[in-house]
Amino acid sequence: MTDTLKAYPVKRFTGPTKRFVRCLSLRNDPELIAEYRNRHAKGNIWQEIIDGLKQIGVLEMEIYINGTNLTMIVETPADFDWDSAMSALATLPRQQEWEDYMSKFQLASPGATSSEKWQPMERMFHFYE
Repeated sequence: MTDTLKAYPVKRFTGPTKRFVRCLSLRNDPELIAEYRNRHAKGNIWQEIIDGLKQIGVLEMEIYINGTNLTMIVETPADFDWDSAMSALATLPRQQEWEDYMSKFQLASPGATSSEKWQPMERMFHFYE
């Protein structure tokens, strides 16, 4: 894979934003990982999940994979409160059903919410001009 295939465009928003970066591990099973990828392919994620993310204020979300390691990057408005938004997300239609369904792929406790599964990462370096 060339470097140009590893680069991803970044959307620009009209107002100030902030970024959350979280991580999660998958079960070390190639078949489960392939199925997890498939479940997240365009058109396969339940529309209620996408609608719920928009409803709580998420502007953009990306998930990256390397082996069994997942990194999720979430762009939100600057005034976004993660804890209250995730509490609201957990109450939306089919959200917990999705989380329970995804838990068979993830190293997470059954019944865990998205916020409980995806652990925050600490930014230890950044470079901006």
